[in-house]
Amino acid sequence: MNIALIGYGKMGKAIEEVIRNHNALHVKHILVVAKFSKSTGPTLNIENLNGVDVAIEFTTPLTAVNNIKICIDAGVPVISGTTGWYDQLPELVDYCKVKNGAFLHSANFSIGVNIFFKINSILAELMSTQSEYKVEITETHHTQKLDAPSGTAIKTAQLLLASYKNKTGWKLTPTDAADVIPITAHRVTNIPGTHEVIYNSTADEIKIVHTAHSRQGFAEGALLAAQWIRDKKGAFTMNDVLGI
Repeated sequence: MNIALIGYGKMGKAIEEVIRNHNALHVKHILVVAKFSKSTGPTLNIENLNGVDVAIEFTTPLTAVNNIKICIDAGVPVISGTTGWYDQLPELVDYCKVKNGAFLHSANFSIGVNIFFKINSILAELMSTQSEYKVEITETHHTQKLDAPSGTAIKTAQLLLASYKNKTGWKLTPTDAADVIPITAHRVTNIPGTHEVIYNSTADEIKIVHTAHSRQGFAEGALLAAQWIRDKKGAFTMNDVLGI
């Protein structure tokens, strides 16, 4: 399978390393045949995607949608891990449908995080009727992360809101609003990503935590998604890949 990496920063390099290790362990080879970077080039266009089976995109919120559209126009399935652009997701899903393309987006490709999402959905159903517990989310990432809160924290909040009928949304702290889920975002050097959902009462506390030790889990999940989507059409998420 021929892979194009759109964005060759820390995640792009981590994916390349996972592919290198994968090829060392398996007979079937996966090749990185193109690397698109704002600083080094080449230009991302249909011509330069010739021969690519799947593209993996980790760039910025300002460029992600256009990058995905170029891949769809080229007939290349694309995996996107960029966050901060989801207000344009309905438009992109329609674009994919009209063009008969394939793309998969996820706020987090880690298999552990996607299980974390599922556990939080179940726990939120149980806790939403317990008015004595206040719910909040905290997330901690490296200082290079551009968006705050993280896409993973926003996704977690959306899952909680599906159960909390008395909540209207989420908001970055500080906030005293009772009808929103507070999210605290920390930026600390060399932290790949930690997410916590905390239910606190005067009697006790329940906490669900996911801590990433490195970018390896994100990269492995993105590669798994790339292998899964290769011969498919439509718009997907990691729930489709993992059968959640």
